[in-house]
Amino acid sequence: MKNLLLLLPLYARRKGGLLLALFCALATVAAGVGLLGVSGWFLTGAALAGAGGAFNLFAPSALVRGLSFLRIVSRYADRVVGHAATLRLLADLRAAVFAALIRLTPRQLARYRDGDLVARMTGDVDALDTVFLFVLAPLATALLAGSILTAVLGYWVPAAALAVALALLAACVLVPLWLLRAARKPGAAAQESAAGLRAAMLDAVDGHADMVALHAQAQTIEHFERLCEASAAARRSQAWVAARGQFFLQAAAGASVLALLWFGLDTLESGRITGPVLVGLLLAVIGIFEVAGPIMRGASRMGSAMSAAARIREVTHCEPDMQDPDTPQALPSHGALELDRVRFSYPGRTSGIGPAVLEDVSLSVAPGERVAIMGPSGAGKSTLLHLLLRLEDPQAGQVRFGGCDARACAQADWHRRIALLPQDAPVFLGTLRTNLLIGDPEADDAALWRALDAARLGDFVRGLPDGLDTWAGETGSQLSAGQARRLCLARALLSPAEVIVLDEPTAGLDAAAEEAFFQDLQAAARGRAVVLATHAALPPGAVDRCCELRAGKLHELSWGTAILA
Repeated sequence: MKNLLLLLPLYARRKGGLLLALFCALATVAAGVGLLGVSGWFLTGAALAGAGGAFNLFAPSALVRGLSFLRIVSRYADRVVGHAATLRLLADLRAAVFAALIRLTPRQLARYRDGDLVARMTGDVDALDTVFLFVLAPLATALLAGSILTAVLGYWVPAAALAVALALLAACVLVPLWLLRAARKPGAAAQESAAGLRAAMLDAVDGHADMVALHAQAQTIEHFERLCEASAAARRSQAWVAARGQFFLQAAAGASVLALLWFGLDTLESGRITGPVLVGLLLAVIGIFEVAGPIMRGASRMGSAMSAAARIREVTHCEPDMQDPDTPQALPSHGALELDRVRFSYPGRTSGIGPAVLEDVSLSVAPGERVAIMGPSGAGKSTLLHLLLRLEDPQAGQVRFGGCDARACAQADWHRRIALLPQDAPVFLGTLRTNLLIGDPEADDAALWRALDAARLGDFVRGLPDGLDTWAGETGSQLSAGQARRLCLARALLSPAEVIVLDEPTAGLDAAAEEAFFQDLQAAARGRAVVLATHAALPPGAVDRCCELRAGKLHELSWGTAILA
């Protein structure tokens, strides 16, 4: 239950809407229960008047009309206000989860499957609407309305009032607590299976070509069917829990009716209550137990809600691996980028630190200089770039810009000095303009065109009917591989960074597109420093210096060696 405490700050922020939703729900319950009670009183009194008794028809008929109208209005307001408040809560929670994910390092995010993160943002957040809509709001209205009805019963039939109060307490509190315990295991299984289904779906879409090539569709379908069966079993268990709750609810309602009849008939015989009033109270008691129905359904889903809250809390309470210092040092606007005797190892499976990926590596990149880091796949090129970008911190040595240690300054300042173009840089769903503005949200059209021209993509975009507002398509499907790579380069060039880091920028390009990319690199960089990690052969003039990573060591290469690499 403590995991649900993460909702308290959100509830406090939206307390106005939640209190209004509770008021509308209470008005709906009061109008519904009152309508049943007044209708029973009215119909019974009218029947007795027809048999020769005296009864004022005007007051109850006016109450029936008034309560009917109030119930319609309050029920509509309850649905609108309650769901609006819940949707705002879910929006706030999604924003909080996304903000927590954004501040984590790539290594921390790599511990989660893509589908699992999507599940936490969607399915787990959606599961938490149960807490307010089906538990807190119905419970509060049931207890308040039940207290009022118990007070009314206590005036007419005190003994029956006690029995009804105990039955309401059992139906609204004790039974839901028992259901909550019973729903924990199937609720957790339901959330885990839902997350597994999302992950399997994303894996199947991403790896569809490989599955077809390897004839692995049957195994994939079988795995997905097992996940579906596990999800169905968990949902059936939740349904059984809800069914047991409904059984106890009906039993409590029946016991209350019998108690009211038992004590109420004695009161009727003694003349302390009239027949129409007794019938009205009887129908009101039946109506009040209808409020407990959503509580039973909500309690059966609370297992999912608690599991979802635990999964979300794991993300929101996860602290980033790297923190800014308490008093960050100001970073100069210009300067050399340096690695000084750096050592780095990834965590080992059995011990704290694994074998060294980089050992005693030193490198200095002067302002405006272009340096290539070469080497085979797995040599540590991407790791070295991660250190330059401060996506990782070395176990020994320093990474400096303008003489300032990366760990002594704010991460945001460091990332404003160094921009990254990774080999899998995404083209986001949107227009060419929205993709470019990621590099600099304040850039005007003139700046966008300068970046496109520097990346040798300006003439192509000018030839498009919609220009900058051309739809890029899903993952850049409307562009060729070379055009997508140049669009991402233009996006990196828009940033105010003094150093541009390129990680295998020509991966997946044909020889002609690769050579053209390298030949345009100097003009595109426009005097900014470039650090390029690649295993491709470089044309003359593409960079100023070449280094090679071998066995964790960095070695300077001659130009002839670099061209033949």
